[in-house]
Amino acid sequence: MPNGIIIIDKPAGWTSMDVCAKLRGMFREKRVGHAGTLDPMATGVLPVFIGRATRAVEFAADSDKEYIAGLKLGVITNTQDTTGEVLEERPVNVTCDQLWAALAQFTGTIEQIPPMYSAIKINGKKLYELARKGKEVERKPRAVRIDALGILDETPPEGTGYLLRVVCSKGTYVRTLCHDIGQALGCGGCMSSLQRVKAAGFTMADCVTLDAVQEAVNRGEGESLLLPVDAYFAGLPMLVLKTAVAEKKIRNGAALTTRDVPDGEYRVYGMDKTFLALGRVADSKLTTVKSFFEV
Repeated sequence: MPNGIIIIDKPAGWTSMDVCAKLRGMFREKRVGHAGTLDPMATGVLPVFIGRATRAVEFAADSDKEYIAGLKLGVITNTQDTTGEVLEERPVNVTCDQLWAALAQFTGTIEQIPPMYSAIKINGKKLYELARKGKEVERKPRAVRIDALGILDETPPEGTGYLLRVVCSKGTYVRTLCHDIGQALGCGGCMSSLQRVKAAGFTMADCVTLDAVQEAVNRGEGESLLLPVDAYFAGLPMLVLKTAVAEKKIRNGAALTTRDVPDGEYRVYGMDKTFLALGRVADSKLTTVKSFFEV
């Protein structure tokens, strides 16, 4: 039974759920989930959790993300990216210095109004479903955090296309960021491309393509591409239980008295080094935050 994490380089034109559905078929495992939705036009790092590892999705989805985004100035669309209908075109007279100055306004904690073309639900309806019917509803601004925002490259035509590096919190809409930057500059703007280069601590160096996964599955080697679920928690210290009694308590969800173990979160392992749980020690008591052993 497959259990683990696979980092997919999501191809353009696929939804994140399309990728999960494909992997569900490849590994013949119903439990498949991803950490952080990517728009169909976007490519790059999509961490996918398979089997018992899906229990880690909630932790991974909250992580910061890093993107390389194309910003096209002078064009406003209904989707805030170049896949949408052009609503307006404006002349562009923006220098790099002016763009840098505008970007400074969008660093730190900012508020974004989620785009109509998004999967957010209002009154039980997904916004994109309403948008496709030509409807627009009021959306409340949401606080997001932009930790880094800068120009990587200027692309032709001169002065209207740029590549931006964006490091941001969960829930940030990069296409809305591009739209808002364009509004701040007075010429309008939209997102022309998007590649996620980091998510849940994983980077492009960790990625494999769907084609490579299919080839490995065809050879009967698909599971060799799966990272163990404890790889996601590698930054936490390791705590190995020393007795069968202690291991039984953790497997049963009971608290365990610990001695000389500092407070904090730990990767908890059985006597045979099987990863059992994410645990937390407080006041000499070890409790389970989330179990990961196969029941």
